[in-house]
Amino acid sequence: MADYILNIRHIVKKYKEHVVLDDLSLEVEEGGVIVIIGPSGCGKSTLLRCINGLEKIQSGSISTNIQGYTGNIMDMGVSRQKIGMVFQSYDLFPHMDVLGNIMLAPVKVQKREKDKVKKEALALLERVGLENKAKSYPRQLSGGQKQRVAIVRALIMHPEIMLFDEVTAALDPEMTREVLDVILSLANQGKTMLIVTHEMKFARAVADRIIFMDEGKIIESNTPEKFFENPETDRAKKFLNVFSFDNKIS
Repeated sequence: MADYILNIRHIVKKYKEHVVLDDLSLEVEEGGVIVIIGPSGCGKSTLLRCINGLEKIQSGSISTNIQGYTGNIMDMGVSRQKIGMVFQSYDLFPHMDVLGNIMLAPVKVQKREKDKVKKEALALLERVGLENKAKSYPRQLSGGQKQRVAIVRALIMHPEIMLFDEVTAALDPEMTREVLDVILSLANQGKTMLIVTHEMKFARAVADRIIFMDEGKIIESNTPEKFFENPETDRAKKFLNVFSFDNKIS
């Protein structure tokens, strides 16, 4: 366990009789970037929600080693704040400006000093190219800008692990590039991340490891180069055939 920041063992997640995650196991090293791909409905997003404690599992375990804490995710309490998650929907409060959205949780939940949080929030906004949007409201932002604010809102909680769930699915290509550039910069800085995406070119560029899921199981786990150039399973080959290699992942 000591070698891994996240250890998932034989988890099962069901909705009534429907099995969404079926005896799934996964280990994540600190600083690793895992990209999870697969067909719609295969359990990718549910896996992230289970890791963050938003969904309860029926069996198995999800354990972590964050800042010396070793134990089950569901028992972590305050330590769960160390797992940040960014969703496809931005979920920004419309009545608050950008700075207010970012500062709310660290001030109210973590009880950090307001002035220090504000200084850090402004620095993070500058880092993602939004230093001039601090006083703007969500309705005044583009989709790509909203998603970058959502990433800053997660980062300011000082997470050890970041989870990204299809964060570019609702964006046009230009806005998608804005958001993916931010995530790529986090990868280059050694942030531990699990990313669910349909952007194959981005997956190949950012991942240390590709996880391919289908029907609630991990079908294949490999380096990006091996997965995209020579997938080991027929199911992965069939999945990749729907993409244009020239335009998507070459």
